[in-house]
Amino acid sequence: MNQKMIHKLASILLLTLAVPVLGQTEIAEFRPGSTLDGVNYFLPKTVFEVVLVAEKAVTTPGEFAPYSDRYLRQPDVPTTESTTWTLKNIMLMPYGVPDPQKAYNIKVKSKTTAPLVSLTDNGLLLSINAEAEAEPAPELPKAVPAPKAVNGRDHMTHEILAAGSTAKMAQLTAEEIYEIRDSRNALIRGEADNTPKDGAQLKLMLDNLDQQLFALESLFKGQTLTSTEVMSFDYEPTPAQATPEGEEVPAVQRQLLCRFSRRLGLVAADDLSGEPIWITITPTGNLPQPTDDPEADKRKQKMEQGVWVNVPATAKVTIATAQQDLLTAEVPICQFGTTEVLSDALFNKRTDTHVTIHQQTGNVKRLWQE
Repeated sequence: MNQKMIHKLASILLLTLAVPVLGQTEIAEFRPGSTLDGVNYFLPKTVFEVVLVAEKAVTTPGEFAPYSDRYLRQPDVPTTESTTWTLKNIMLMPYGVPDPQKAYNIKVKSKTTAPLVSLTDNGLLLSINAEAEAEPAPELPKAVPAPKAVNGRDHMTHEILAAGSTAKMAQLTAEEIYEIRDSRNALIRGEADNTPKDGAQLKLMLDNLDQQLFALESLFKGQTLTSTEVMSFDYEPTPAQATPEGEEVPAVQRQLLCRFSRRLGLVAADDLSGEPIWITITPTGNLPQPTDDPEADKRKQKMEQGVWVNVPATAKVTIATAQQDLLTAEVPICQFGTTEVLSDALFNKRTDTHVTIHQQTGNVKRLWQE
C-alpha cells in the first residue's frame, strides 16, 4: 500500500470513529482501492524478536608482558590482544505484525455498531465499542559497558619514568610492586610504623594500595575488560510444507536460527565461523484439525458478515545448540492456528456488544454485552 493510500484510509478511519454509525455489519476481504467505504483492519501474524545476552571480554596485553616471567615469575600472561564472547542467555519476545493475508474491511452501513473500532498505528484491530490502547513493546535487557581501563603509567614513580629502556622500566616497576606488597602485608599484620587504629582509615589505605598494585601489575599481566552486550533480530515462524504423503505439518523442524562465535559473537546463519543455533517449533495440538463439513460451511457463510478474529495455536519452541538446549517455552502462534468469525448478530442495533482483542495474537481478549 503506497503512502498516499495510507493517508486516505487514515482520514476515512478518523471520520468513521468520530461519527456514530448505524447499519448492517458487513466484513469483506481488504482490496486496496475498492473498500474505501469502511474501516480497514488487519489480523496479526506472530514474529519473534530473538534476544541474545552475551559477555564480551577484551584482553589487552601489558606493556611489560615479555618481562613478566623474568621479574614476577608469571610466564602465562597474554601477549596478544583477543576478544572472547560467551552466550549467557537467549530470550524470545513474540509480537504481532499485520498479516497481509488477513486484511478485512468493515463496511459502513445502517444499523450497525461494528465500525466503532480502535486500531493500532499499523492497522491491527484492538477493540470494537470499547476503549483500548496499543500495548508498548517489551523492554530489552540493558547492556552494561566495560569498565574504564586502568593506566599503569599513572602510578609509576619518577625513577621508573626516567629509566632509559623498557627493560629497565620493567625492572623498576617490578621492584615497586614488591614494595607495595610488603607494605600491604605489614598493614594487615599491624607491623607497619604508620598502622592506623581506626578501621575505616585502615581500609582506605589498603584500598589505595590495592589500586596501585592492580595498575602496576596490569603492565605485566594485561587487562581483561568485560561488557554485557544485547543483540536481537526478528524471526518469523513459517509452517512446514506438505509431507511426501500430502499431509501438512504445521511446524518448524530444526531450522538454523543463527550462529554464535566465541571470537565474533552473533554472526549470520551462513557464517561458518560460528556454532549453529537451531530452532524447533511443534504445535501442542490444542486445536482440532479442520474437517470438511458442508453443513458447518453453510452456517459459517451466513456469519461471514461478522468480524474475523484469530484463534492461535499454542506451540512448543525449543532453541538449542548441538550440545544443549538454550530455551524451551510454550507460546501462542497465529500462523499455526485458524481464523474464526464473530457473528454479525452481535453488532446489530439492538445489541450493544463490546469486544477487546489481544494485539499480539488477534484473538478475543474479552467479549461482553450491556
